[in-house]
Amino acid sequence: MTPATKLLDKAGIDYRLHRYQHDPKAESYGGEAADKLGLDPARVFKTLLASSETAELLVAIVPVNGMLDLKALAASANVKKIAMADPAAAQRSTGYLLGGISPLGQKKALRTFIDTSARQWPTLYVSGGRRGLEIELTAEALASQTRGEFANISRADKPHH
Repeated sequence: MTPATKLLDKAGIDYRLHRYQHDPKAESYGGEAADKLGLDPARVFKTLLASSETAELLVAIVPVNGMLDLKALAASANVKKIAMADPAAAQRSTGYLLGGISPLGQKKALRTFIDTSARQWPTLYVSGGRRGLEIELTAEALASQTRGEFANISRADKPHH
């Protein structure tokens, strides 16, 4: 499977895989997953990479129907400035292609922040490591396997990408 599923299997984490036919013309990968799987978009989370002023890459996991609040992420990570990471750097660091970046099983261990809204769901959905593959698991399992911390890092808005 993918590095994400291998990590979960090795850790003995309970999860479910959901597959759908990815449309290359889809505007939003996460939005497409929510649509095709018939899920509330607030329960499907996208994995974004941001870069601090010291070029540290950070992972932010936010609902697909929201936007990453860069200022909130900077405050949570205790850094001065944050910008979205260069896509090539994100792909190199994680080992995944854009649109299929899973927060799980990345090549390099990065500091990870999960939006606190994840805790409101019995389970949530994140990328399984390729387009058209979602992993359903609990917020606690996601946090334990990414060494992630919960923070208020998203704001309700229309995603701009």
